[in-house]
Amino acid sequence: MTDPLARYNAKRDFTRTAEPAGTLAPGKGNSFMVQKHYATRLHWDFRLEIDGVLKSWAVTRGPSLDPAEKRLAVRTEDHPLSYATFEGVIPAGEYGGGTVMLWDRGTWAPIAGKSAKDLEKGHLHFVLNGERMRGEWLLIRLKGRPREKRENWLLRKIDDAEAGGTDTLVEEALTSIATGRTMAEIAEGKDPPLQGEGDRRPKAGGGGVSPLASRDTPPPPRDARRSPSPSGGRSLADFIPPQLCTLVDSVPTGSNWLHEIKYDGYRAIIALADGKAKVFTRNGLDWTDKFAHIAAAIGTLPGSALIDGEIVAFKNDKPDFATLKDAISTGGAMTFFAFDLLHQNGEDLTDLPLTARKERLRALLGDDRDAVRFSEHVTGSGEALFEQMCAEGLEGIVSKRADAPYRSGRSKAWLKAKCIARQEFVILGWQPSTKRRGFASLLVGVREGGTYVYRGKVGTGFTQAIFDDLTPRLDRLARKTAPVEAPRAAVRGARWVTPKLVAEIAYAEITPDGMLRHASFIGLRGDKPADEVVDERTADTPAPAVTIKVSSRDRVIFPESDVTKGELADYYAAVAGIMLPVTGHRPVSLVRCPQGRARACFFQKHDAGSFGTAVHQVPVREKDGSTENYLWVDDADGLVACVQMGSIEFHGWGSRVETLERPDRLVFDLDPDEGLGFAETKKAAEHLKEQLAELGLTSFPLLSGGKGVHVVVPLTPQAEWPAVKDFASRFAQALAQAEPDRFVATMAKAKRKGRIFIDWLRNQRGSTAIMPYSARARAGAPVAAPVLWTELRDLDTAARWGVRDVGELLNRANGRSLAGWGVADQVLPDL
Repeated sequence: MTDPLARYNAKRDFTRTAEPAGTLAPGKGNSFMVQKHYATRLHWDFRLEIDGVLKSWAVTRGPSLDPAEKRLAVRTEDHPLSYATFEGVIPAGEYGGGTVMLWDRGTWAPIAGKSAKDLEKGHLHFVLNGERMRGEWLLIRLKGRPREKRENWLLRKIDDAEAGGTDTLVEEALTSIATGRTMAEIAEGKDPPLQGEGDRRPKAGGGGVSPLASRDTPPPPRDARRSPSPSGGRSLADFIPPQLCTLVDSVPTGSNWLHEIKYDGYRAIIALADGKAKVFTRNGLDWTDKFAHIAAAIGTLPGSALIDGEIVAFKNDKPDFATLKDAISTGGAMTFFAFDLLHQNGEDLTDLPLTARKERLRALLGDDRDAVRFSEHVTGSGEALFEQMCAEGLEGIVSKRADAPYRSGRSKAWLKAKCIARQEFVILGWQPSTKRRGFASLLVGVREGGTYVYRGKVGTGFTQAIFDDLTPRLDRLARKTAPVEAPRAAVRGARWVTPKLVAEIAYAEITPDGMLRHASFIGLRGDKPADEVVDERTADTPAPAVTIKVSSRDRVIFPESDVTKGELADYYAAVAGIMLPVTGHRPVSLVRCPQGRARACFFQKHDAGSFGTAVHQVPVREKDGSTENYLWVDDADGLVACVQMGSIEFHGWGSRVETLERPDRLVFDLDPDEGLGFAETKKAAEHLKEQLAELGLTSFPLLSGGKGVHVVVPLTPQAEWPAVKDFASRFAQALAQAEPDRFVATMAKAKRKGRIFIDWLRNQRGSTAIMPYSARARAGAPVAAPVLWTELRDLDTAARWGVRDVGELLNRANGRSLAGWGVADQVLPDL
């Protein structure tokens, strides 16, 4: 029999590399793992355990949660099972020389009706249950070309509950799931950080899941969880990865299920001991500072405990995620709904039935507090609760088996059912089916601006009676040309129809690019003509009420585009909800252009009270020992009051008024020389992102609204200004020294010829950077806009959006893809 590891062994000198020698191991496990590997170039090695070896692919840009992203995966040699735990450095000159990080691990299984043997056919549809990669995935082999030495495959995420609209999975997951180290720390051979040291990185809770464990092995082992001491001197319990829900279409019935409200907030595991509490996110990040009020409230409870729940903020008496994000930034009111108790006074409760755990939790919490409440439930009657929640506009319900123990990870002991939206859409065409009579899916859209806009496909909800009724209707409306512009790949093979039929469609959500997710056909509507079917979601984002009167509303501020002062004021009122989480409570400098952008403009950062009560003041000590009042705002009235005084741009400090001497963000402004195009700037931003990632820092791109890109690095406000300035300076200088023909880190214009200036000077006390969603005093009224790294690659200007694109900006900001933009719990590394 041919040794499947012969090629692996032949490529390596095991007297020089620490990689394990390739020996066949018995076993029919179902592990998978991913290793981030910086060899000739950065890639992610994706491995599936099949027939006693690890089948392997090198994924050049890493796995993406976006179903639209197809990532090239180059087949490599089979690896031994012992490679599953390898993390370290392969010596230079050896095959694959470079740094290797254990980036993900867990178990896998083919979907129902499939098997691992499908791999030989070039098509594998499977489910992952990892710490970072979850849900359904697809591997497809591409047709080979002559003289190609390796097989090229595509790795793609299936659009399910675990899918996302971005590839932030690889952008933000920067540390080892085994040791918590960054790539730079692994390369330097640094020891893994100790648990509980307050390290900036997510912890591998409870030892994690063994990569070679069977699919049903319960994570993690009990002895790997440090429980509080049962007597005096209790210590905070270690973080435990939370139990997660499986999305279902209907609510389970029977008295063995408990049903709770599904809250629209942040999942949190809170550890309590000796009057102190630590708040962990679902990924193990320590966010105690962000939820200090809740930690203080939990700290008043007796004894020690580990509590699972959800942190929410309310708007109009309903949980609202946007309000929560604002509350985190501004210190607003938040409530922790506790729904499970995992440890108490040294006792591990996770093996107890849910009912017993909730009884002990209720007794521990006692009477509800403003910041901490017991999450009530109903036994049975889940369908009635679900209908009530949907009728009240809430997200849905969570159903849990009353007798089940607590197990980290996703399982069917906890289920979630979401309320879905529904509205009318116009049928624009259909795609033929190869498996059934009629059609595979309908292509639908809405009326917008005198034409039709494509909104995606509807492929479920059809009965045979619907096929029989709808198919001849579609045939009678057949046309040769498309009535709508749509992505060519998405509508390949489509049959088009004259837009006459209106259908009621249910769906889970609309993606940031306007496409329906989980759409289902309800029925045809004969009571509304097609040309009156518009996008109903535009009515869901009303502008906040503003009490500031704006004079001279018809004055043209941007002569090239005729944007008036009134339009600018309305823009800031509309975007206040998405702008203030970053701009609010931050000293700002304003670019004021009282006669419009074409006339004299000037900066203003101090205020003697002329802006009115909606614009606040914070006293700041200057270098000469004097004190000056700086401007800051915290609501839509404040933004509009600044516009009333002739302001166009908002530039903010790197710190907030509450922590003035401790910045919460770094900003590197990439300013290209006049002779360079936007393509060079984008590549430079990507390079900075990669270099920051090597240091364990997550970063986000911001279009400046001018010609450059800002690379934004969120920080926990811990280090003070001198340390932040020093880090920014040395980082920029190191890049400029490494690539002197590409970068410069000094302001002198004479030295910028043909290069990009890495402006790190914004990271010093008193300096400012343009705020997200701020308008720019430039032709066309552009705005600074947050984007994703994947989006940046396809943009051709830093001024993509303007003040008249407010609807698109709001939809993007409130959609799935930009959720969490600019948020990361991290501190400055050693450099």
